[in-house]
Amino acid sequence: MDRLEGIVAELKSLTPGKLEQAASFIHRLKYLSHQERQLVLQRTSGSLTREEAGEIERIIEEGCERIDERDW
Repeated sequence: MDRLEGIVAELKSLTPGKLEQAASFIHRLKYLSHQERQLVLQRTSGSLTREEAGEIERIIEEGCERIDERDW
């Protein structure tokens, strides 16, 4: 039994009230995860100058647009 199956089995054994509490907790975890991602984006947004961003974009395009047939 994998982790998810074990969690589901435990959830099935809960009373309706406890199941509601578990659902609320899971929802909060999901919501907090979304909030954390948004905070990271807010903290890092605008941290590069236009020139730095352009240079990174150029490097990615140059380095990732090629296929080395000998590499496979």
